Amino acid sequence: MDLAQLIEHMRRSPMFQQRITAWHDMPARPARTAPFPQWVNPHLVNALRARGIHELYTHQREAVDAVHGGEHVVVVTPTASGKTLCYNLPVLNAILEDPNARALYLFPTKALAQDQLANLYALTIELNRDIKTYTYDGDTPPSARKAIRTAGHIVVSNPDMLHTG
Repeated sequence: MDLAQLIEHMRRSPMFQQRITAWHDMPARPARTAPFPQWVNPHLVNALRARGIHELYTHQREAVDAVHGGEHVVVVTPTASGKTLCYNLPVLNAILEDPNARALYLFPTKALAQDQLANLYALTIELNRDIKTYTYDGDTPPSARKAIRTAGHIVVSNPDMLHTG
């Protein structure tokens, strides 16, 4: 059963219909994009382009400009809509501009942290810069923890480890 068949099945299901008050079909529309801001380091722009990202979605552009301007930002969008770039771009840009810059990423689950870390690693490899990115969680050897806290440009952790570590 494909998605269209599943939706049709739900529309015809008396049990499902009892729980739905309205159906609204929204046609597909083209993505709304914006160019990279001028303040983004050219090496970062080139790395993003090499990964197939040639422009930002408008919500990403608004978010990164706000972060760059020192504002607090919350991005609430569906899965796979580009939220990760809303924080990775300003953080990586800051580290490229100032090697003493640091960031702490907190994720509620280890699986989400590892997923985000894989994306971040791929981008830092494309940058070909020494951006030290580490996981700091319950599996991190105690002997490595101090070094990570001291040397890490980006430290990926979770609230529990932040509290105990």
